[in-house]
Amino acid sequence: MTAIAKVMEGAGFDTFLPHRDGLEPYVLRFSGLPSVVPSARDRVDYAIFALDVYELLERCDAVVCNLNGRVPDEGMVVEASLAFAVGKPIVLYKADARAPFGGRDNAMLTALARGGIEDHLERLPGRVRDELAAARGAGVPSPELAKAVADGARVAALLAKLPRGIGKQRWPDEIVEHVLAELA
Repeated sequence: MTAIAKVMEGAGFDTFLPHRDGLEPYVLRFSGLPSVVPSARDRVDYAIFALDVYELLERCDAVVCNLNGRVPDEGMVVEASLAFAVGKPIVLYKADARAPFGGRDNAMLTALARGGIEDHLERLPGRVRDELAAARGAGVPSPELAKAVADGARVAALLAKLPRGIGKQRWPDEIVEHVLAELA
């Protein structure tokens, strides 16, 4: 995903990588630890979802989906489905021969994008430009999806207030509690 982002950024595109730009760097330090507040994990999970939905539906013009691996990442499948549901252009990328169905990926995923699967990293920017040029405009999301987008905008605003590059540091409990309270 980082290599894809570098190629796209090198071609002048802005990118959003959940593991780099989302909440994940801030909350991964808690993985494997029992939650002190049982509802905290649910709120954090929803905040991750809402931010990703907001970035996808409000800030992204197109989506590049990394299909490398025997089966695609579950989060990417949701993101691709959401993008398809509102008419965002989707480009599928795969430079990996592994696939679950006799060398083919699941048609429920590959049919979300026009133009087949791109297998050359350096051609991704051109494919995205082509898809953007052919795009017909985004549709209207459901009320539930609109709520997730609005909540994701709140999470993005909170993240924007934090210093860059410090997500993997140990945050004092007061700060973590404050951020979780803002999401309640």
